[in-house]
Amino acid sequence: MEQLELKDYLRETNLIHARLVALMIILGVLTSILILRVWYLQIYQFQRFNVLSTDNRVRLIPVPPVRGQIYDRNGKVLAENIPVFTLEILPSEVADLDALLDDIAKIVEVSPHEISKFKSQVQARPDFELQILKLNLNEEEVARLVVNQHRFVGAHVQARLQRYYPYGGELVHVLGYVGRINQRELESIDRKRYKGTEYIGKLGIEAKYEDFLLGEVGFEQVETNAHGRIVRTIDRDPPISGQDIYLNIDADLQVKARQYLEGRRGSVVAIEPDTGAVLAFVSNPVYDPNKFVNGIDHRSYNALRDDINRPLLNRALNGRYAPGSTIKGLVSLAGLQNGWSSNAVVTCPGYFQLKGSSHRYRCWNRGGHGPTNMLESIMQSCDVFYYQLANFLGIDKLHEFLNRFGVGQQTGIDLIGEPSGLMPSREWKQRVRKNPWYPGETVITGIGQGYMLTTPLQLASVTGTLANRGRRIEPRLVSRLTRVVGAEGEVQSQQLNGRVLDALDIDVADFDQVIEAMQAVLSNPRGTARRAGLDAQYSIAGKTGTAQVVAIAQGAEYDESKLSEFQKDHALFVAFAPVEKPRIAVSVIVENGGSGSAAAAPVARKVMDYYLLGIDADQPAQPAVAAHNTGSAN
Repeated sequence: MEQLELKDYLRETNLIHARLVALMIILGVLTSILILRVWYLQIYQFQRFNVLSTDNRVRLIPVPPVRGQIYDRNGKVLAENIPVFTLEILPSEVADLDALLDDIAKIVEVSPHEISKFKSQVQARPDFELQILKLNLNEEEVARLVVNQHRFVGAHVQARLQRYYPYGGELVHVLGYVGRINQRELESIDRKRYKGTEYIGKLGIEAKYEDFLLGEVGFEQVETNAHGRIVRTIDRDPPISGQDIYLNIDADLQVKARQYLEGRRGSVVAIEPDTGAVLAFVSNPVYDPNKFVNGIDHRSYNALRDDINRPLLNRALNGRYAPGSTIKGLVSLAGLQNGWSSNAVVTCPGYFQLKGSSHRYRCWNRGGHGPTNMLESIMQSCDVFYYQLANFLGIDKLHEFLNRFGVGQQTGIDLIGEPSGLMPSREWKQRVRKNPWYPGETVITGIGQGYMLTTPLQLASVTGTLANRGRRIEPRLVSRLTRVVGAEGEVQSQQLNGRVLDALDIDVADFDQVIEAMQAVLSNPRGTARRAGLDAQYSIAGKTGTAQVVAIAQGAEYDESKLSEFQKDHALFVAFAPVEKPRIAVSVIVENGGSGSAAAAPVARKVMDYYLLGIDADQPAQPAVAAHNTGSAN
């Protein structure tokens, strides 16, 4: 018979009891941990998680300021801000960026270039900033996106202001343009100032006065829902608009001056001598700055860059040319200041030779001018007279005197990147060319050739100094800055005037003799620019000039018909008027235009007629701008 095993109830009871105790301890520990965690999160870390929670539903959005506008001297808008719609994406709200871009491309057309630029921005900027995907949406594209916006979390249609230049290329070499901030600029700018802003001044006035035009960014504190969409605005710190800029430029004169060049490569710079105000600043050909605002495509940019006429070159500022005979008035003045008599006569046989040399420095008049005094030498532009005078003065005195007038020096105009030009000297040649200075180089310096280089702006400034009888004024493009402040819209204005750089201590009688001769250039029947001076209703003092582009061999003659277009001489002319009280000083350069009297002088005359009399040479029956007729014609 099998024996039954008896259960040990006491042992089992103790085992169950031990298990219950262990379970209670575990539950107690877990409960304690949970309580401690709640205490840690709710009390100890309350401040931190409260901020995180707030940030999850409250966003601080930068509000870009309105960029200051640019006007001409008569209040005409030259650079303004126009409203446009943009498609922008906030990367921090997007789970799958590529999928979002693919979905958007089914609704609106997005080019590969736009996608590439957008992705570059995303990599370079914080993901909590809106990044532009597509600009200038039309009404149909806006409608499609708004209707389907629930599908595109993180995508936003924004109304923004975009820079626009109503005059197109007419003032591009003055204004420059704004463009999208690139990676290099992003590394150097103050990012706080540019929050919410995509644009920065690249060239011209837009770049030089960037700090004034930009303004100060504002902020909006907004509440968002779980999808990141704005529910309401909690607080707003409004932006401060940039300052408006008024230029000395006369937009009508600017347009007309370029028209008078008749499509030829060149420059026209007009300055008010007494103040340094720049009235016209023309470089031709031009290009449309509006194409650069949002980034020009590579094909279009390459076409501009490779254009043989070089429209991207600002000739008025950066074009450097030999001044030619336009500086003969200054050389005459240097002679008068250094003992040369105004009655001294030089016989011009058509050439000049240094003592002991067989080399002939030719006059433009092969037959020669015969006996010539200073007045006749300027009036007829006799080269031999200035060969002789330059040899008398020597390069040291020439360099010192012409430097005082600003020849070859920066003018100080309010633009970035002005070159210095070149007024050569012994020291310069030894330092740069590692060679001594030769007497023949002094000879050709006397007629504005050789190493000497000036810009159209510098020539206009020098001419203005001559008109002022030695008072040298810094040229200025900007006349004043304005800003609206306060609730009542009070306008604050800051005037910007050109500085007096120098007041040359030169006998007024010497100035009068040179200026009298420059008047004869246009008024005397034998003057080189007599045709440009015909029937003038005011007095004009001027000087023609021709700058060689290619050297002509000794004994050879200049034959324009055998040269290509780009080998022909540059045509130059400088002038100011009225002589008694100058209101305008002009420099004109027509590249490869040949004769200064035939190509450049007529342009200057038309510019002066338009500004002083309101007469448009292209429309003689209809005076262009009556408002310009503010002074008496002399």
